[in-house]
Amino acid sequence: MAEQPPPCATYRFSNNKHFPSCSDLPVLSSSLHWNYHPSSSRVDVAFRHTGVSDRRWIAWAINPTSAGMVGSQAIVSFPRTDGSLAVYTSSITSYRTRLEQGNLSFPVWDLSATNQNNEMIIYASLELQGNISAVNHLWQVGPMSENTPLMHSVAPSSPNVRSMGSLDFLSGKITATRSSSATVKNIHGVLNTVSWGILMPTGAIIARHLKKFESADPLWFYLHVSCQLLAYVLGGLGGFVTGIVLGKSSHGIEHSSHKIIGIILFCLATTQVFGGMVRPGKDSKYRPFFNWFHFLVGYSTIFLGIINIYKGFGIFHAAESWWYAYSAVIVGLGCIALGLEAYARVKGRKSNTSVNNKCSTSIEIEEV
Repeated sequence: MAEQPPPCATYRFSNNKHFPSCSDLPVLSSSLHWNYHPSSSRVDVAFRHTGVSDRRWIAWAINPTSAGMVGSQAIVSFPRTDGSLAVYTSSITSYRTRLEQGNLSFPVWDLSATNQNNEMIIYASLELQGNISAVNHLWQVGPMSENTPLMHSVAPSSPNVRSMGSLDFLSGKITATRSSSATVKNIHGVLNTVSWGILMPTGAIIARHLKKFESADPLWFYLHVSCQLLAYVLGGLGGFVTGIVLGKSSHGIEHSSHKIIGIILFCLATTQVFGGMVRPGKDSKYRPFFNWFHFLVGYSTIFLGIINIYKGFGIFHAAESWWYAYSAVIVGLGCIALGLEAYARVKGRKSNTSVNNKCSTSIEIEEV
C-alpha cells in the first residue's frame, strides 16, 4: 500500500511557488515546505502558520550549534501597526531576546512574507554550511505589543516549549525534540516540593508532637532526623544542583527572589545538619541556646521553603492542579499539627488538674 502524502502536500501557494517536500509540524498549527538543491547546499523554504486571528509574530529558525533556542538563527515576520508586514533575520543570543534584527551565521536571501486568509507565510532561501542536509530547527509564535514581539508562553503544557526538532532536507525526515531544560525543570520542581514543602514540615511535626509520647522515644528522634536528612539530600543537594544547572542554561533569564531564597534555604539547612552533629548534651548549659537556635532555623527553613515553592510554581507556569494539590497537602499537614497541638494542650490541662487534686487530697489528710 502506497504511503499517504502529508496534508501539507495538498496546499497550493498563491504566488505559483512550488516546494516538492513538506512536513506538517507537530505543534503550533504550522507546516514547513522546502526545495533542497544538494549541489549548492541551497534550500528554498516556506514556513506556514495557520489559524491566525490576531496580531502575532511568527518565526522559523535553524540552530547550527545545539537543539535549543539560544544560538538559533531565525527568520521573523509580523504585521506592523501601520498594516505593513515586517520580515527580517534575527540571531538569538539570549532567552530575553526581543527578536532584534541582525545578520545570521549563514547566507540568506529572497526574504518575503504574506499575511492573508488567516495564515502567515515566510519565504526564504538559505545556504547550509558544511555540506550537511540535517539541521536542528525551531518554530515559534508569540504575541505583539505595538511593533515589538513579546515572549511566547513557557508553560510546561504549552506547545511553544515543544516546537523544535531535527530535520533532514534530503531525506525529509523530521523528528520532534523535547527540550532538556524542561526535564530539568520538572526534576527541580518535584525535588524541592517534596523536600522543602513536605518532608521538612513533616519532620517538624514529628519532633514537636511525637516526642511527647513516652512510648515513641527514641523512635520520634530517628524519624525526625530521617525526614530532615532526606529533605536535605533531595532539596539541599539535588534541588540546589538542578537549580544551578537551570541557571547556567537559561542565559539572560533571572528570577532573583527565587534564587536568593533558594541560596538562603541551602545555607539554613546546611547549618541545621552540621548543628545537629555538635548538639550539646541534655545536661549542658548550652543546650537551651541550641534548642532555640534549632527551632528558629528550622521553622524559618519551612516558612521560606513553602514561599519559594509557590514562587517556583509561578515561574514554571504550573498547571492549577499542582497549586491545588500542594495547597491541599500543606493544609492537611497544618490541620494535623493543629489537631496534635490541641490534643497536647487538653492532655496537659488534665494532667495539671490531676496533680492539683492529688495535692489537695494530701493536704487534707495531713490536716486530719
